[in-house]
Amino acid sequence: MGDHQNHLPHRQAEAGRAGISGACSRGVTIVEMLIVVTIIGLIAGISFPAVTSGIDSLRLASASDSLVSFLNGAMNRAERRQDVVEIEISVKDNAVTLSAAGLYRKLEMPSGITIKAVWPKLASDPEAPRQFLVLPGGAIPRLGIEIANRKGVRRIVRVNPMTGVPDIERLAADQEPAQ
Repeated sequence: MGDHQNHLPHRQAEAGRAGISGACSRGVTIVEMLIVVTIIGLIAGISFPAVTSGIDSLRLASASDSLVSFLNGAMNRAERRQDVVEIEISVKDNAVTLSAAGLYRKLEMPSGITIKAVWPKLASDPEAPRQFLVLPGGAIPRLGIEIANRKGVRRIVRVNPMTGVPDIERLAADQEPAQ
């Protein structure tokens, strides 16, 4: 312990010669801290719109892929099990349901994604739920589900009646889909 006390005055003398006091040599001033917090806030504010736009695009792509899988599942069920499969699309509920003998599945759209329309559009109530039947060995019904994200970017998941393959049509915010 005596050894430690001998070195303490020597360190204080070196600090005094260098012009550094023990109290001012450590820590950050409040002004420096405010500058750092302001810079972090500016970076976050600038990058936030880009991040949210990217998340909206990912949700739209994920919802489109989920709809393709859901419709493929309905068509596969009709062919493999020889069951009549009903697909119901509800704009109000923002969901698509699939029902067959002993089967009921519901696909709800993720947050920020809405079902805008069901194609072909009907002249009556466009908000009313629409039902389509997939018959085993029959023709695939011509249908399309238009979805959009908060930014107005839209996609239509359509089933090609000739091939029975669902595909995704990307639309600009102001583009009118082909019927």
